[in-house]
Amino acid sequence: MPASPPHAVIFDLGGVLIDWDPRYLYRRLFNGDEVAMEHFLANVCTPDWNRQQDAGRPFAEAEAEAAARHPDKLDLIQAWARNFHEMIPRAIDGTVAILDELRQRGVPLYALTNWSAETFAPQQARFEFLAWFDGIVVSGREKLIKPDPRIFLLLLDRYAIDPKRAVFIDDVPANAAAAAALGMRGIHFTGPDALRRELATLSLL
Repeated sequence: MPASPPHAVIFDLGGVLIDWDPRYLYRRLFNGDEVAMEHFLANVCTPDWNRQQDAGRPFAEAEAEAAARHPDKLDLIQAWARNFHEMIPRAIDGTVAILDELRQRGVPLYALTNWSAETFAPQQARFEFLAWFDGIVVSGREKLIKPDPRIFLLLLDRYAIDPKRAVFIDDVPANAAAAAALGMRGIHFTGPDALRRELATLSLL
């Protein structure tokens, strides 16, 4: 438990506040052929390939690299950035409601997200609640990526956050653990209801 009552709450975005999955797009592009889609996502536009954009690699460079490996898949590769909005069908309303309640209580709110700088910018116009944060750190802009402790330290330093009084919420257990290693209360997000219960135990809700 933190030495003092929590003061700041830091949210991950994708998988916590925003429902993101490339399958929403590629299921359409593969006409529902799940086997072909999963093969593409495991071998062409892989999680590691995507993480490199989250870490700051430009999409033009990423597309050229993937197309060199799979020239017959160029259109599908380019669809990732071109149709990125289709990977995000909605916000996760239950978590947005929690964010709003924290905001109304005057809790300082921050976001720390692994996201390409190129594909993040349009989301700020799309999702009004992104303006509720007192600060957002985007990995693609900083060229650092969770769970690297340096990106957590960058956020803490930039916004003068005391880690012992901060809560960090992420759907990836390794990221929550990295925050905890720096003195924050790391919460592995599994759903809005469980998050609400945990924040209530911390007297935040």
